[in-house]
This record gives sequence, structure tokens and C-alpha cells, in this order.
Amino acid sequence: MGRVWHQNAVIYQIDPSRFYDSNGDGWGDIRGIIQKLDYIASLGVTALWLTPFYVSPRRDNGYDVEDHLSIDPRLGEPEDIDWLLAEARKRDMRVIIELVAQHTSDTHYWFQEARKNESGPYRDYYLWSKNGGPDEPRPMFPTVEPHIWRWDDEAQSHYRHLFYHHEPDLNLANPHVLHEVDRILEHWVEKGVAGFRIDAASHMVEQAGNGDKEKGYRFFNHVHALLERHRPELMLLGEVDVNVDEFTHYFGDGDRLTTLLNFWINKNIFLALARENAQPLVAALNELPLPPEHGGYCFWLRNHDELDMEDLSEEDFNFVMDKYAPDENMRIYGRGIRRRLAPMLDGDERHQALAHALLFSLPGTPAVRYGAETGMGDNLSQPERESVRSPMQWNDSPGAGFSTARPECFVSPLITDGPFGYQKINVEEQLAREDSLLHRIRRIAETWRTLPEVCYHHFHPFTVPQQSVFAARYQGEGYATLMFANLSAEPVVVELGELNLQEAVEILADEEYPPVSRELALNGHGYRWLRLR
Repeated sequence: MGRVWHQNAVIYQIDPSRFYDSNGDGWGDIRGIIQKLDYIASLGVTALWLTPFYVSPRRDNGYDVEDHLSIDPRLGEPEDIDWLLAEARKRDMRVIIELVAQHTSDTHYWFQEARKNESGPYRDYYLWSKNGGPDEPRPMFPTVEPHIWRWDDEAQSHYRHLFYHHEPDLNLANPHVLHEVDRILEHWVEKGVAGFRIDAASHMVEQAGNGDKEKGYRFFNHVHALLERHRPELMLLGEVDVNVDEFTHYFGDGDRLTTLLNFWINKNIFLALARENAQPLVAALNELPLPPEHGGYCFWLRNHDELDMEDLSEEDFNFVMDKYAPDENMRIYGRGIRRRLAPMLDGDERHQALAHALLFSLPGTPAVRYGAETGMGDNLSQPERESVRSPMQWNDSPGAGFSTARPECFVSPLITDGPFGYQKINVEEQLAREDSLLHRIRRIAETWRTLPEVCYHHFHPFTVPQQSVFAARYQGEGYATLMFANLSAEPVVVELGELNLQEAVEILADEEYPPVSRELALNGHGYRWLRLR
């Protein structure tokens, strides 16, 4: 099976406002990303995922979009995106951007017009109710926004907002709204983006189908068909936090979303890490339906949102929360954890490297959040999910190499003290140290890119007697790759039974090991990848 690029991509997720400030105003910007492209490429990255850079009041990190076709002037000039796309292409990197079309900002022209006139053309762009209604679906941020209907004086009606009250929900069943979404997609595809991360994709299905899910799924048939005419290899990466048995509806017959962000696996990665037992992760992987030939799953450790632990059993939920979020201030929305990976693993570089080796052992596309490669921490003094959205720490100079502006002008505060302060955790320090986390993750990513067989269609998980060891086999044509990851701090010897690996070539390991035969040694938090014909 010939793979398409996004089945073999290493994705690096960047918040443009917090990555690198090129002009000294305290905000990261598109030109800042351009200046750091060589660094990003050196990590083995092949695709950038940019969080929203559109005009926005930025009360929700840019997901409150005011104009889908224009760049926020704080983040750059209109031509900067063209420049970024051209420079990325020179380095064989692609750029994925966000389609945020489940809602808009309440400052959007459409909503401002909709409020003014009940019989005007824009009123039906949003969802209204004279008397409000039940909180169905449930609010997304129940501890912050307990209801999904809000009274608007000017409109003399309630409007629906699943997210924040300043983000009214779009009526995706309205053909005029669908036409607007088409216009947005075509605009960015013509510029040369390689794909879209579709925000709140499962809620879009509800809205597009007006409650009829079958009809709602066809929204993605429409998007797929529209984009295939322009660029058949585009990635449509859906934020789909639904039950596993619904996944096939989002893939369709390869004619809807190409790739699903897999929240079920994300939860089970952390359950497995917390219990030092691979079994929950293997069980979760075995539940996944086979994606279409050119489709797949995207896996990650931490992203820009909370680590959502809903859907685990009560016992597992409590175990993970007690281990990784022991303080109430580390928890959010009654369901998740608002921390980055490094502090959850006590800053242990070997443990973080093991977590990334595990991520790259999974049968799909790995996505890494900016700063994860250096073990960046979180800032729990910031509200809600802002805790995991600190500026990138480049070096130990004032401003952390992120910006030359005065710190009070920064888009958000730096992490200045404690074990994760920028003086200790930064790119410059990591680059200088041969065995650093950054170098380990770079080796993992670069090795992974040489393995064309790693995808769900060639995945054969197998269990070994040692419960702390995750083991995966990928069967290519004439060769196979075996991956082992020890989730425990204690070293183990894996009994291989009938499996004879004397001919195997070790292609990656956390450190040097004796040759493998009938058994395989692994350090505490160790990992080894082997290739055999």
C-alpha cells in the first residue's frame, strides 16, 4: 500500500503568538516561525500545525474568530503566510491550519448583523431561541459557562453557544453558512496549505445535521469533495472526541475526514503510564476500527487544551487524576488536567523520552506540541487552559529568547522560576547537551521517518509476560519492525518465547544494550526498536 504524506508526517503544533517574536512587540508572529524553520526541520518535523492566526479578540486563544480570511495584525502581515508556505516548502515541510467553523466570535460581522434584524439574511447564520432551552448538548466548560443559551438584548432572543458565551454557534444546516465555509476553505487551499485541523468536528456534525447525525456526517463528504477537486492529498484532521464505534462514520468510505485525532488513545496512554502497565493501551488500540486505505489516526501526548480523562472507568479516572493532578489547581472542567507533560513526569528526561518513544510506537501520525522537545513546564497561575500556553523558551537571556519586549507586554507570562523556569529549561541548553531530551526526541523522530510500514494497516500489537512493556510489530513487505517501551522505572528482561531476534538490527534504543537473542533487556523507562527481514 502506497502511503500518502500525512500517514508518514511528524506534526509539530505551534501557537504562532507564543513561539517567537520577530519584531519585539511581545507577541509571537508568523515571521518568527519563518526564522525558526531550520530549527523545526532539525527535529525531524515534516508538517506544522498552526493554531488560529486569524483576526480575533483572542479571548479564546484565537478560536474566537472575527475574520477567517485575514491575519491578526499582531501576528503578521497578509503576505507573511505566503512567505511561510514558500519557506516551508523549501524544507519539504507542509503547513496545516485550523478550520474553526463550529462557532465565531460575537464580534464577527455575521453575528453583529444577525443581532440587528430578525428577518435579515444573517439571522439564520446562528442558532436562536426565544425562550432558551435545555443545556443539551452539555456545555463544554461547565465550571465556567454552566449554560449553552444566552440572552442577547439587541436580538431580543437567546443564542446558543456550546463553548464560551462570546462564541455563538453557527447554523451549519443553513446553505448560506455552508457556502461561507466553502469560501474559507478555498481561500486557504489556493494559498497552498496542505490541510485543515477541523476544530470541534463532532459538534459540527450535530449542527450540520440539525440533530440528524447521518445527515450531519455528509457535511464532511461535501468538504472532502470540494477540496479533492483542488488538492486530492489534503489532510482533513478532525477533532473528534467520540466513542470508538462512531469513528467509521467520520472516515466514511475514505470520502470524509482523512485523519482522526484520537482522544480515546490519548486517555489510555496516560492510564498506561500512570499504572506502569501497557495493557489498557493495547486494549484501547485493539478497539479501533481499521481506517480507510489513505486514512489514519493522529496521536499525541499533550496539546493546547486540557488532558481530558472523561470516559475512563471511575476507578481509572481517579487513579490518573490522583497521580498526575493531585492538587485541585491542576484540574479543570471537572474532567481533565491542565498541565504539560514534563511536570506530570516530575521533569525526568528519561521518562519524557520514553513517553515520546511510546507515542512514536503507535500506529498513526504523531503530533508534538512546541516546547515538549525541551521538557517545558506549565504556569498554573494562569487561568484555565492558559496554563499550558506559555511562550517558547529559547535561551536563558531576559525574555527567554522569545521576545526583546518588556515582560509586561508579552502575550502571556514566561515561566520564570522553579525547576521549569526558562533559565534552566530552554532550547540552547538542550542543543548543547548530547544526551538531552531534545536530542533523544530528534533521534526518535528521524528513525521513525525511515520506517514506511508504521501505520494502522500493518500494526500487530503483541503481549509479553512483562506487563510494564508495550510491544508492537509492524509488518512491511519482506521486513518487520519491532518496538518495545518499558513504562516502569524498574529494568526488565522481556521473554520472547518463540520469537528469535538474533538476526535483528537495533535501529533505536535509549542507550547501548547487549545483543538480543531469546530475551531482551530494557532499562527502567527504556525503549528499543529492532528491524528484521
